Amino acid sequence: MRLLPKSAFGQTVLLIGLLLLINQVVSYLSVTYYFIRPTYQQINHLLANQVNVIFLEGLDHQDPKLHEKFFEATGIQILSEAEARKQGLDQARHYSSLSRQMSTRLGGSADVRITPGAPYLFWVNPPQDRNLWITIPMQGLGETDISPLTIYLMVIGVLSVAGGWLFVRRLNKPLQALQQAALAVARGNFPPPLKEEGSSEIMAVTRAFNQMSRGIKQLEDDRALLTAGISHDLRTPLTRIRLATEMLPDEQAWVRDGINHDIEDMNDIIDQFINYVRQDRQEKLERVNLNSLIDDVVRVRNIEENHQIDLNLAELPDLQLRKVAIKRVLDNLIENAFRYGSRHIEISSAYDKKRKTVSFSVRDQGPGIPEDQIENLFQPFTQGDKARGSLGSGLGLAIIKRIVDMHLGSISLTNHPQGGLVARVVLPCKLENAAKHR
Repeated sequence: MRLLPKSAFGQTVLLIGLLLLINQVVSYLSVTYYFIRPTYQQINHLLANQVNVIFLEGLDHQDPKLHEKFFEATGIQILSEAEARKQGLDQARHYSSLSRQMSTRLGGSADVRITPGAPYLFWVNPPQDRNLWITIPMQGLGETDISPLTIYLMVIGVLSVAGGWLFVRRLNKPLQALQQAALAVARGNFPPPLKEEGSSEIMAVTRAFNQMSRGIKQLEDDRALLTAGISHDLRTPLTRIRLATEMLPDEQAWVRDGINHDIEDMNDIIDQFINYVRQDRQEKLERVNLNSLIDDVVRVRNIEENHQIDLNLAELPDLQLRKVAIKRVLDNLIENAFRYGSRHIEISSAYDKKRKTVSFSVRDQGPGIPEDQIENLFQPFTQGDKARGSLGSGLGLAIIKRIVDMHLGSISLTNHPQGGLVARVVLPCKLENAAKHR
């Protein structure tokens, strides 16, 4: 279980909160020890003086007239144990710290209790006569006296944390925008230039990112134009070669067929180049069911002889997809399974309600691929194990990965424990972000 946040936002807010908590505790203790505690010590000292006055030599503290005079002059009463209990001694709260201080002042064991109210009533059981209780009223002292300080410290703490949170959020907002834009560029999308805001350091980073994004987009456009131009220009000489082969005599038909086969392979490679640079970004998102796309692709494939496709499709929700692009993914995966795997393949689909994802997989019965080669297969111009008969330009899986990334999904290749290779594509159910980066 991770307790400390990893984000700069969370760490900064936590640091501000801890510093304010320490400041509040120190302030509270300072006020308690340097203001409140001396005040109570002074009150205790005055109470001890009052008690000492009552027991001055020559004064009869048992004299009722003396009690009346003290009560009229100061509000102090001298009560017996029984009288004190009748007037609420049992409801008074004992204070050990005040009792210790009073014992030191009076030179013996004393008991101090307090009854809250208006006024506060201090009960003192003096060491001079343990059978007496002296009640001394104190005006202007109450339980709520310390509450303004507590409320003040709480308000200051809340305002400080809220201010720090707003400051860090404002500082973090450009970083979040920068993160989202960087992820978009990594998927091959190029968002509009980010607004330069925040601190000077973040503005400098944003400005550098905008320049980098423009540079990458220019390189991507140049590469697409160059690749498409070369691919287009190659078709003209290939067409002339095909026409020339038609003029070969019948006894050289095997030469003509070989050349035509090579021309078809070259046309397929050219189509892969064009598909790789095109990325199907012009196609609009449509709400469709993935199972219906699988059925369409499989229906076309079932026309071929010696090919068997088993379907294991679960009930799926509709998704926002580019139909032609996803069909191209399905068709390429099926073609790879037949060409490099086996004539018998299995296609399945699933819906993960917890993660809100839809997935489909294509499994063949072939020899699989060595584990150390799987990770690099999605790189352009990378081919799989020669034992699977890898041919072509090596762009097929790279094109598939681009289309899946464009849908904010993921694709993986794994060797099945019972043999064969499994290609699995996972797509999120909500693709609003993909629609924004079309």
